[in-house]
Amino acid sequence: MKTVLNVKTDKDVKEKAQALAKHMGIPLSTVVNAYLKEFVVTGNFKLTREPELNAKVQRELARAVADTKAGKNMSPRFSDAASAIAWLKS
Repeated sequence: MKTVLNVKTDKDVKEKAQALAKHMGIPLSTVVNAYLKEFVVTGNFKLTREPELNAKVQRELARAVADTKAGKNMSPRFSDAASAIAWLKS
């Protein structure tokens, strides 16, 4: 059986939460229900969000992956620490 829950919140918070839920492909009610169910079961609540890389870091990461696949900008393999240190000093 479903029921309606009215919650007062700041307009800005609601709009940002709806936008984030939409971005994730779920309705805001699903988010609220998930938090309520977890709270009932555990007696605790936790708020987390996966950080997103900014555009500059995403480009640099993509460039590094491409370089690695192409074998560019890579150090050679070393058989011992002395040869690695010698290569770094050269």
